[in-house]
Amino acid sequence: MNILRNGGGDWEPMLLGIEPRSCKVCSQGLYRDKTMLRGGWSRCAVCDEFVHYSCLASGKFSFLKQRPRICKTCKTAAEQAKQAPSSPSSQPAPVGS
Repeated sequence: MNILRNGGGDWEPMLLGIEPRSCKVCSQGLYRDKTMLRGGWSRCAVCDEFVHYSCLASGKFSFLKQRPRICKTCKTAAEQAKQAPSSPSSQPAPVGS
């Protein structure tokens, strides 16, 4: 372990500020114990965040993932954006006089 000397003469251990990454979709940590036998993790092409392989959007078959790699959150947001303009507006239609 590396040790740093504080300005007043005190010695303190040098600890690195490592922040663990967590999956954007399921909010669990991206650790080997979670990802080792489940495909690991990948980066989403839309939001550029790291997500578990199982949290990527499915492709044509459920066990294959969509290309480019897109997380489930970004895929549902894109689908909602497509459906929003095509739906009829909530305002009532004008009545002819």
